[in-house]
Amino acid sequence: MSHKLIRLFFLGVLLFGMPLVVQPESPAHGTVLKDKDLLYTCPMHPEVKSKTPGTCPKCGMSLSRKDHAHAFVVGNDSNWGKNYFPNVTLITQDGKKVRFYDDLLKGKLVAIDLIYTSCRDLCPLETAKLAQVQKLLGDRVGKDIFFYSISIDPKRDKPEVLKAYAKKYNAGPGWFFLTGKPEDIELISKKLGLYSEPDPSNRDGHTPSLMIGNVPAGQWMKNGALDNPKFIAMMIGQFMDSFKTDSGEVARNYTEAPTLNISKGKYLFSTRCAPCHTIGHGVGVGPDLQGVTRVRERTWLSRFITKPDEMLAKKDPLAISLFKKYNEIQMPNLRLADAEAEILIDYLEEQSAVAPRASFTKEGIPEKQGSNRKSQ
Repeated sequence: MSHKLIRLFFLGVLLFGMPLVVQPESPAHGTVLKDKDLLYTCPMHPEVKSKTPGTCPKCGMSLSRKDHAHAFVVGNDSNWGKNYFPNVTLITQDGKKVRFYDDLLKGKLVAIDLIYTSCRDLCPLETAKLAQVQKLLGDRVGKDIFFYSISIDPKRDKPEVLKAYAKKYNAGPGWFFLTGKPEDIELISKKLGLYSEPDPSNRDGHTPSLMIGNVPAGQWMKNGALDNPKFIAMMIGQFMDSFKTDSGEVARNYTEAPTLNISKGKYLFSTRCAPCHTIGHGVGVGPDLQGVTRVRERTWLSRFITKPDEMLAKKDPLAISLFKKYNEIQMPNLRLADAEAEILIDYLEEQSAVAPRASFTKEGIPEKQGSNRKSQ
């Protein structure tokens, strides 16, 4: 088969297969807009609609004509609409009562995860990763994208507890931490596909997953909450919202992609440590780790990397000092093996040699300093 025929074949697959992916609802569950009903919407405020061209009254941006390929309105009887999701009442970190479907989902692009503030396992890392996604998406969060972190421990996680937790991770506008009745939260988690059966062997209490949804389009995707933040941001801001952000550029051939050369140490740091730490670029959620191998014994570092929860429970003086200094955010136990800890320590040592020199206190705790993001 010639190259030309191959291209035509794949073009046909894209043209005729795409609607099955991005348009899961059938016309039986909604209404296809006719020419006389064409809408103009605001790219930043999808709830703003008009039958004539103009500008958005909220932000002044020119309204965009809704393309035929996306001119689909999900009806109230949609499989993924009002009659599917429970409209139970939840409470935000500010003590405000909200309805799950009417106030949080309807007409929005959302990212939802389950957490609990007393978690000493993966929830801190999960929340730190989402904080990075929030930064990458910028001011779109709170405008046309919304984050919802729902507590699975509502008896303990009262609004004031959630508010303090949100503050630790610099949660901005559009990111809501929610609590409510246990039975309502269980129902929501089951409807979203985030529910985990109680498992005594799972010390985290749930699976760290992130559900991303384009509610008006009926599109939903489940991702690992510990995935690369850039990947998650791309999934939320581009793939799940592609009709707003499509630049029209032709994708480059995969053969043009550069060869990746990532060491084991860099991979471990990027996937496990980077959400909270930098090496020479300032304090994040946790301390700047530049030069840490010069002031701490290797055996202590290895033990703290593999069993930080145990060291805090045994009241290790330095572990307690770090816990108090950095907003009482406990370093999660990432289940790293001793060999992986050694690889990480080697990487920290190598990178510290080329990164800006950080200053430490007499106790060996990195001094807080302004973030130097420009040098990254």
